[in-house]
Amino acid sequence: MLNPAAASQVYFACGYTDLRKSIDGLAAVVQEQFALNPFSTALFVFCNRKRDKLKILQWDHAGFWLYYHRLERGTFQWPSDGSAPLCLTQRELRWLLDGLSLKQRHAHPVVSPEAAI
Repeated sequence: MLNPAAASQVYFACGYTDLRKSIDGLAAVVQEQFALNPFSTALFVFCNRKRDKLKILQWDHAGFWLYYHRLERGTFQWPSDGSAPLCLTQRELRWLLDGLSLKQRHAHPVVSPEAAI
């Protein structure tokens, strides 16, 4: 089961990725193009050209998980600038999966327990 809370980082591949790639192909992209370790505890998120499908690669202690999500209507608000991966928060990943823009300003600000008292 996808558990973003267990991930140390969330990396988005800006632009589009050929989603015909499976685990080995996406792990090679992470290692060769991004110079990152696919065996880390990070999530690696990829989107297709039409921005209606995405894949998330995650290493578990015994192997890889590959999650696939396809929208029946609409598109993801996918970041397209730059060739380097974009390191985002788990909260921003949830925004993206919910169809929100990463630049949207209507979310509630993060409040720490210390500041709430």
